[in-house]
Amino acid sequence: MQKHFPEKVVHGGRIIALRQKYGADLLEVSASMNPFLPQISCDFQEVDLCVYPDDTYGALKDKIGHVFSRDPEEICVGNGSAELIRVYCNAVLSPHSSVRIDPPTFGEYALSAKLAGADVISGRDADLRVVCNPNNPTGILTPRDSMLALLDDCTEKGSRLFVDEAFMELAARNESISDIRSDDLFVMRSITKCFSVPGIRFGFGFGPPDLIAKIETLRTPWTVNAFAEAFTMKALDHYDELIDSAEKISAEREWYFARLTELGLSFAPSSVNYILVHLGRNASEFTDSMLEHGILVRDCTSFGLSESIRISVETREKNLRVVEALRECLR
Repeated sequence: MQKHFPEKVVHGGRIIALRQKYGADLLEVSASMNPFLPQISCDFQEVDLCVYPDDTYGALKDKIGHVFSRDPEEICVGNGSAELIRVYCNAVLSPHSSVRIDPPTFGEYALSAKLAGADVISGRDADLRVVCNPNNPTGILTPRDSMLALLDDCTEKGSRLFVDEAFMELAARNESISDIRSDDLFVMRSITKCFSVPGIRFGFGFGPPDLIAKIETLRTPWTVNAFAEAFTMKALDHYDELIDSAEKISAEREWYFARLTELGLSFAPSSVNYILVHLGRNASEFTDSMLEHGILVRDCTSFGLSESIRISVETREKNLRVVEALRECLR
């Protein structure tokens, strides 16, 4: 047993509890969902809850494979991307393996590596390199050519590359490397953000068949429930409509950049549906002030950024509410 057991990662998404305190009209801009959704009709009454799901998820993998031009043997599924991060680390890491994770980024990578007994480092070579692209919380997108160069570097050095592309559909899907086949590469995706369904819990990943077989063995049986499977099958029929979502987000994000500049705030050059804003003051206290103005932002202290918040790009009406609250709280 590990002498010092890691602590849980701090996440956003506290809206249910906070609305009980601040009211039902509390505006959620901390979780970064797609505000310009395709219209998806899914009749859950057709879902048969009296039988187990097919634990091979054959039909679901066929659908994913058709959309992403991958073979079913190259596809794994899980109860959200968080489960796949955990299972992947258990599949490829051993005690005292080294994992390079450069902060700031999503906390589940480091936690999952530590739970597998690995040592987490930054800024130097390791057995496994983990990259979130676009990165969370900065929103910075690493171009495809740079990612391919990074993969080549990992291969030359005998290491692996794990790439989380959970937000790629809302940024620039042509920069994805989910089509690349390499024994050293695993690419993870999720429907949570692009289809705005955090309650569904479904993630999937692409990798070499031998690695996928290990992941599928390690994950909990029937981990994708019947509702999640049914919704995902329907949602993937609308995958190409996410191009329109990304275009609308891009336009609204540029509007947001201008408003933040007018307020005298600096921010990271995001390519996706959230913006990391540098306040120059205590982020936790500022988050509390925003709550008093009816807005839930993401306090980025847990990312090691004690003077920054993350705000999601929403519809213009909601964005105006956030900008006005920012203006009031900056006084």
